[in-house]
Amino acid sequence: MKNFVVKTIANAGALAVAVWLLDKITLTGDNTARKAGTLVVVALIFGLVNWLVKPIVKVLTFPLFILTLGLITLVVNALMLLLTSWVCGRFHLSFHVEGFWTAVIGGLIISVVSWALHMVLPDED
Repeated sequence: MKNFVVKTIANAGALAVAVWLLDKITLTGDNTARKAGTLVVVALIFGLVNWLVKPIVKVLTFPLFILTLGLITLVVNALMLLLTSWVCGRFHLSFHVEGFWTAVIGGLIISVVSWALHMVLPDED
């Protein structure tokens, strides 16, 4: 359970950095508490998308992983971020990613920040 909470906090922190750095990734809310709550829910959705959909996409695009020496990972991460944005829109959450190239840069930022936070935060169960 502790590992799940740590991963959710790391995802929320990484998403917050992407929202802060990129103008076309938006998170709106009335106050800071509402934004933080929305960010945690978005982090849960992002984690669920990465847990359910990403492995399937990786298996289906395995030849492209070999052909591009792994650079297709940037596209897969961008698609997961766009899918998260779409799901958040369906649940009327105030998180939106505008455009594919924004999603590519956002996915890269989220990957780097999430990796750094996982290095700092404990990960025992």
